[in-house]
Amino acid sequence: MGSADGVQLVSLIAMAGWLVLVLFAYRSYRVDTGKTIRMALTWAAIFAGVAIFFSLVT
Repeated sequence: MGSADGVQLVSLIAMAGWLVLVLFAYRSYRVDTGKTIRMALTWAAIFAGVAIFFSLVT
């Protein structure tokens, strides 16, 4: 394993740790699953709409 592989592994582990931390913080607000899914789909639609808009403009 080269040094670049080690750096990537540490970065991956750190990102997974941050993701777990964010998920636990979000769950501490006790938002129900239905609302979470609606918010996720809304944000996905916003990002997709912006991406489509910019791909048509450029």
